[in-house]
Amino acid sequence: MRIYSPAFAYGTEIPVDFTCEGEDISPPLVFEGVPRQAKSLALIVDDPDAPDPKEPKMVYVHWVVHNLPIMYELDPLEPECIPKGASGTDKMPEGAVEGYNDWKKTGYGGPCPPIGRHRYYFKLYALDTTLPDKPMTKDELLKAMEGHILETAETMGTYRARKQQAA
Repeated sequence: MRIYSPAFAYGTEIPVDFTCEGEDISPPLVFEGVPRQAKSLALIVDDPDAPDPKEPKMVYVHWVVHNLPIMYELDPLEPECIPKGASGTDKMPEGAVEGYNDWKKTGYGGPCPPIGRHRYYFKLYALDTTLPDKPMTKDELLKAMEGHILETAETMGTYRARKQQAA
């Protein structure tokens, strides 16, 4: 299984549109090779470098989504996808449930590092079940997924705030 974004390559900078210094919209994501036995997908986006990559103290959660539908049932050649700017809109795949980020809001919150260049991991989970139809925190989602993960994949982008570069 594979996850990637057409907006940035693994390990490269996330475009400003997807950050707090831009439109703060969710990036487009593509999922390929989802296991046939999967019943749903889950996604966690987090930053292990908060607040300072030189002295990280916490993992900051930017997006939690579960019950993403398996779309290959409709077209086996079409990759699974979350379109650009889908979070919080009707562009999210039907049935997907957005959970709570560390701003205590549901949906996507883009990179907004206070200092240094941070890494943002987009982790995809193929599950053998669907989960309760309610928003969850990252910890609640991880607990709910226990024993149900068939396969995982991840991609990663980086970001350093423009305000830091000007200083």
